[in-house]
Amino acid sequence: MVPFPLKHFPAAYRTRCSISIHYLHFSSSSNHFNLSCLLQGRSPRSHVLQIHARVLRLHAHQDNLIATRLIGHYPSIAALRVFDQLQYPNLFPFNAIIRVLAQEGRSLDSFLVFRRLKSVPSLSPSGLTFSFILKACFVSKSSLSVKQIQTHVVKSRFSADPFVSNALIVAYGKGVDDVGSARKVFDDMPGKRVVCCWNSLISSYVQVGSPDEVMGLFCSMVEENVKPESDTLVSVLSACSELEIDQIEKWVSLLSELVGRTGGDDDSMNCVLVYLYGKCGRTDKSRERFDCIVSDRETSVLPWNSMINAYVQNGQPLQALNLFRLLVDGDYGCKPNHVTMVSVLTACSQIGDLELGQWVHDFLKTRGCRGVVESNKILATALIDMYCKCGSLDKAKEVFSKLTSKDAISFNAMIMGLAVNGKGEDAIHLFEKMQDFSLYPNAGTFLGLLWACSHSGLSNKGRQIFNDMTSVFGIPLRMEHYACYIDILARDGQLEEAASVAASMPFKPNNFVWGALLGGCLLHSRLDLAQDVYNRLVEVDPDSSACYVMLANVLAGDRRWDDVSVLRWFMREKGVKKQPGSSWVNVNGIVHEFVVGSAAHPQMASIYHTLHGLASEMRFLTP
Repeated sequence: MVPFPLKHFPAAYRTRCSISIHYLHFSSSSNHFNLSCLLQGRSPRSHVLQIHARVLRLHAHQDNLIATRLIGHYPSIAALRVFDQLQYPNLFPFNAIIRVLAQEGRSLDSFLVFRRLKSVPSLSPSGLTFSFILKACFVSKSSLSVKQIQTHVVKSRFSADPFVSNALIVAYGKGVDDVGSARKVFDDMPGKRVVCCWNSLISSYVQVGSPDEVMGLFCSMVEENVKPESDTLVSVLSACSELEIDQIEKWVSLLSELVGRTGGDDDSMNCVLVYLYGKCGRTDKSRERFDCIVSDRETSVLPWNSMINAYVQNGQPLQALNLFRLLVDGDYGCKPNHVTMVSVLTACSQIGDLELGQWVHDFLKTRGCRGVVESNKILATALIDMYCKCGSLDKAKEVFSKLTSKDAISFNAMIMGLAVNGKGEDAIHLFEKMQDFSLYPNAGTFLGLLWACSHSGLSNKGRQIFNDMTSVFGIPLRMEHYACYIDILARDGQLEEAASVAASMPFKPNNFVWGALLGGCLLHSRLDLAQDVYNRLVEVDPDSSACYVMLANVLAGDRRWDDVSVLRWFMREKGVKKQPGSSWVNVNGIVHEFVVGSAAHPQMASIYHTLHGLASEMRFLTP
C-alpha cells in the first residue's frame, strides 16, 4: 500500500489519519464497522481511495452502510460504479445514489434508479427518497415527472410528510412555475407548522411575480403563529419592491391592523412596514416601526437595510449615513452585509462623500468575504457609480478592471460614469469593447452613450447612436432616450430640429423633454422659442420651480427686468417655491449638511462669526 501523505494535512487532521491507518492495517474482514466509521464526514480524496482499496481487499464492498458512505464521497460516475457492485442494495444506497445524481443534474439517471427501487418487492421509498427524486424533478423542469412522482407520494402515503410536501412545492412552484399545483399541495397539508413550506410557496410566488399572493401568505403565516425566518423576509421584501402604490397603501393598512391585533411586537411585520412606508415616502413612519424593532435588543440586519434604503430612496442620504454609523458603532448583534453597503454607497453618491465611500471600499476589502468586490457585480457596480459621481474616475476604472465577471449592468455604470465626467470619447470606446465580452447592449447602455454625447458636444455621434439603437440593435426607444437626444440637439443649437423631434415622438413630452429644450433656448438666447417651451413645461410640471427660474434667466439675459418681476410675482401667486440649494461637508468622519436660508446647524453662530472675521481680514488686505 502507498504510504499515506500525512505531511500535506494540518496537525489535527494528521492525528485522525494516523488512527485511520491503524484501523486499515489491523481491522479484520468481519469488522466492517470500523471501515464505515472511517468514511463518516468529509475526507481528502486520497484518504477515501485508500479506505476504498481496503474495502475491496476485505470484500466489504457488499456492505450497504459502507457502500452508502462511499457513494456520498464520490462524483456520480464513480458513485454509480460503487452502487452497481451491490448485489442486494437496501434503501440507504438507493437514496444516496439518487441524491448524488440529482445534485449533478443527471435527472434521467435518477429516475432510472428510482424505477429500479420500485421494482424491488422488499423495498419501498422513504420520505428522503421522495425528497431526493423531487430534486431531480426540479432540475429536469419536467411537469410530467413531478406529477408522476406525486402519484407515488400519494400511493406511498407520504402526503402528510411536511418535508416531502415541501419538496413537491419547490418542484412545482420553482421548478416548473406551476404555482397553482404548488398552492394545492400546500393547502392539502394537514399541518402547516413547518416554516420551510411557507418559505417555498412564498418564494415561488415571488419568482412568478405575484406580490399580492406573497403578502397574503405572509399575513396568514403570522396569523397562524408560524414565526417567519430571515429567508421569509428576504422573499417578502423582494415582493414588496414589485408592489404598485395603490397596493402598497392596501397592505400598509392591513399589516398595521394586524400589528395592532398582535400587540405590535412582531419584528417581521414591523420590518415589512419599514420597507413599505419607505416605498411610499413616509420615512417618519418607517422610523417609528424601525425603532420598535431595534430598541435595546439584538436583531437581524434586515430592518437596518430596509430603513437605510428608505432614507436613500427618499433623498435623505445624511439620515441614511447616520443610521449606518449607529449600526457599525453600536452593539445590535448584527453586522452590515453587501445589501447595506450598496445603500450606503448610494448615499455617498448622493452627497459626493468620497471619503466615506473609500472607507466602505476598504471595509469590504479587509472585513468582507475574500474577493467580494471582485466577484459581487452588484457591489462593484455600486462602487463604480459612487466613485464616478464623486469624481474619482481612476478608482472607478480600477474597480471595473478587477471585476472578474462583467455584465451589461457593470458596463452601463462605467459608461454613465465616464459620461457624467465629460469623457464622452472614452465612454464610446468602452461601448465598443463590450463586444469582446460577448455582451449585448440594452436600453441603459444607450442612455449612457447619449448622455456622454450630450455632455461632450458629440452631436454627430449622438445622432448616429440614436438612429443605430433601433435600426442596428433593435432596441425600442424610450422617453428618456428622446429626452437625451433632444438635449444633444438643443445644446448644439439645433433647436428647430429638437422641437420637431419632441413633436413627432410617440410619447407625450414630459418635463425632461421640455426642460432640455428650454435649457437650449437659454444657452443660445432664443427668447422667441423660450416662451412657448416654457408654457408647455409649466403645463406638464406646474409645481416645479426649475422652469420659472430658467425663463427668468432668459428674460434677465435680454434685460427684460419688468417681465422678470412679473414672473416672480406669478410664482408667489401660484405658491411655487424654489428648492433651496444644499451642500454637505465631511469633517472627521461626520457629515454636516448646510441648506440655503437655514440656520439649523448647531454650530451656525460660530460659523458666521468665523466668516465675518475672514471677511474683515479680506477687506483689510484689499488695496
